[in-house]
Amino acid sequence: MAGLTLLCVTAALLLLASGGAIPPPEEAARMARFVLHNCDWGALATLSAQEGLRGQPFANIFSLSDGPPGPFGGSGVPYLYLTDMEISVQDLEINSNASLTVSLAQTPYCKKHKYDPQNPLCAHIIFCGSIVKVNDSEAGLAKKALFSRHPEMESWPKDHNWFFAKFNITNIWVLDYFGGLKIVTPEEYYSVKP
Repeated sequence: MAGLTLLCVTAALLLLASGGAIPPPEEAARMARFVLHNCDWGALATLSAQEGLRGQPFANIFSLSDGPPGPFGGSGVPYLYLTDMEISVQDLEINSNASLTVSLAQTPYCKKHKYDPQNPLCAHIIFCGSIVKVNDSEAGLAKKALFSRHPEMESWPKDHNWFFAKFNITNIWVLDYFGGLKIVTPEEYYSVKP
């Protein structure tokens, strides 16, 4: 009996840690919110401004957060902690347009189900838009969102002039099932909870 109780408690904790049950494929907006909230990093693609790569696509990994972990902590806004010293941020200073891909492949979900990261059932989301610095009124929210998931950030070198930014979403594509991408509008995305 004790083993069954431990198994139930473990299952409940895993469900909470993952932010709850994965949304069904017909709820693409909820899936997009779920994937972003349960991922701690993404691949940010910019148009390079670097010598020898100017105008070419350039992808880089960035830590991100839409709010503290847990089923009720997400705003849906991808926040980032950036410095002008970073090569992709230098690209963004010339052209702030970017795309951001986040995938459940970084969570235990896909491994548990033996889904390859390229399998559509291992859901991933592609956001298009631009990176903007957050204003003073939003900085506290961004700080809480990021530092709650990435506590190491608080100790990063102050002389790097870190700043809080957000991904301003204009387009969203969801790949979470067979049959191709689903388009979700930002209005649909922000109107649902993960």
